[in-house]
Amino acid sequence: MADALLTVENLTKSFGDKLLFEDISFGINAGQKSALIARNGYGKSTLLNIIMTAAMASSPSGRQKTPPLRKGRCPKGGGVFPPSPSAAKDSSPSQGEVPEGRRGVPTTAAGQHGYNTLQDSGKITFRSDIKIAYLPQSPVACPHQMVHDFVYNIQRPETEDPWTLEQRIEEILSRMKVDTLLDRTMETLSGGEQKKVALCRMLLDDSNLLILDEPTNHLDIDMIEWLENYLSRQRLALLMVTHDRYFLDNVCDDIFELDNARLYHYRGHYDYYLEKKAEREANERAEAAKARSLYRTELEWMRRMPQARGTKAQARIDAFHELEAKAHTRFDDSRPQLTVKTQRIGGKILELYNVCYGNIIDDYSYVFKKGEKIGIVGPNGVGKSTFLNIITEKLKPTSGRVVVGQTIQFGYYTQAGMSAPEDRRVIDIVKDIAEEIELDNGKSMSAHQFLTYFGFDGTTQYNYFGNLSGGERRRLYLLQVLMANPNFLILDEPTNDLDIYTLQILEQFLQTYKGCLIIVSHDRSFLDHIVDHLFVFEGDGKIKDYHSNYTEYRLERQRKEREQQLDAREKKAAERSFCQPPSPSASKKKASYKEQKEYEALTNEINILTEERMELEQKLSDGSLCSPDEITHASTRIGEIIAELDEKELRWLELDEIIK
Repeated sequence: MADALLTVENLTKSFGDKLLFEDISFGINAGQKSALIARNGYGKSTLLNIIMTAAMASSPSGRQKTPPLRKGRCPKGGGVFPPSPSAAKDSSPSQGEVPEGRRGVPTTAAGQHGYNTLQDSGKITFRSDIKIAYLPQSPVACPHQMVHDFVYNIQRPETEDPWTLEQRIEEILSRMKVDTLLDRTMETLSGGEQKKVALCRMLLDDSNLLILDEPTNHLDIDMIEWLENYLSRQRLALLMVTHDRYFLDNVCDDIFELDNARLYHYRGHYDYYLEKKAEREANERAEAAKARSLYRTELEWMRRMPQARGTKAQARIDAFHELEAKAHTRFDDSRPQLTVKTQRIGGKILELYNVCYGNIIDDYSYVFKKGEKIGIVGPNGVGKSTFLNIITEKLKPTSGRVVVGQTIQFGYYTQAGMSAPEDRRVIDIVKDIAEEIELDNGKSMSAHQFLTYFGFDGTTQYNYFGNLSGGERRRLYLLQVLMANPNFLILDEPTNDLDIYTLQILEQFLQTYKGCLIIVSHDRSFLDHIVDHLFVFEGDGKIKDYHSNYTEYRLERQRKEREQQLDAREKKAAERSFCQPPSPSASKKKASYKEQKEYEALTNEINILTEERMELEQKLSDGSLCSPDEITHASTRIGEIIAELDEKELRWLELDEIIK
């Protein structure tokens, strides 16, 4: 791996009796874009923190920075990026190697203060010219620092002139809606706003390796689509943890999976990963079955108490222990099926009449029907969560009426999450709600069984709430909401911090859920697989009902935007032609032979691309594309076609003015 920016060799990490990963090895090459996936609590964030701790320890002096563009440099160690050199001053490894057995070195990379994330054993090596930017799940910065000073305290790339960098800063800040936060201090920002500010800082800094931990959390869909387009165009390496399957496919080229303390590498997109993972697990099951058969024979030999006097006998004993471990390999064959019982739903469900709330909701009316599955999309801050609080009667509308049916029982999963005493065990938290949980088929299960269905193994069930990862806490919160047997389920950003495996389980449950469902989510794949129609929050109090999934809505919006752009260009060209009539010399100018040929080629290419786009849109609208993979591929291709058409049509208009 001559071109490797980062090399990890034989890395092992455990917390107490819990082994996260053992002897894992991998590398990240220049330009490689990789995703890291695993179940919640399997060590994804821990692995990223270990890498950043080693990165700081390998360069105690910190990396050189160019002067900031504006006044107000962040105090040393106070910013999220780049890592503070003071974090590694007590450690003395060389050449990026961290000594075995060394623990307890805190890291302040990306504000992750005080984590004990050094590995139990292993080696991490960095290329000499590596420049890492790191985005954790919950960035921490100087509370009194101005956002403006924090963002502009960056290292300018040597190949980029100040004017180009300034243009790039303006684009990134406006796309992430951070340009309106520059005059505030970091302590006044919400957690989501702080993460967006940290993301902007990371994208602006001079780096050749980005390490991202759930970068799409707290971003709206427009921001996510811009970010995936931006990252896919950059010539830098990337290692990221994400639950967003569309984002993963559009940005990354390969996948690393942490599973049962081992690391697996898949060179392909998410569908390829699912296919190869199924093949791997089938092979492992076959090997385990053979091992169990041979194990019985070897066990009888071991019970005869062989004396390990010879080399062959001792080798056979060693081989027996390896065989025993393989024969007792456990596989997760129990696919959790969330089939909790829902309360009976009456004729009247939920009715909104002329509801107004400030400038967020303007004279909105809607009558909900049985079994509806509705997705809510719109920019951050447009009022999606406020709308949910109004329909659940946590907020009163300024005017209008909200009528809730007598049989309706809401299950409201909020972004705030759950709170519980840090010293309470998971099993006790669940038993406080119910010892037995009723299922839809009339049966019931114990709290222990229900937790197992949600992926909490026996050890985790008796773990303390304070020791759970962020994703495990969100999963426990989801379990609490479903235990109430609601018949009207409201999920506000349910995909944040959940792993891909849990999302697949949740999707299966929601697809067969018999009650009403409202989902606010930035996860496009999640929406496409579940909802029947969308409430689109367009701003200024306007809410539009769009009867389709998100992908079809996005394609329709792109088509309208493209038509508006073409109309604007043609209008501008007409105005220019009317206001500035060509001079006699200009009117005599003729197109060159090369321009004529280019004009003809562009005309043909535009027709071909337009036909291809229309065919794909027709397939999406008539339902001939059945699988999510085909829909995703068609959506991606249409986006590419639209971008190509915009470029070619602009040049075609220029040539058309010359020729005609």
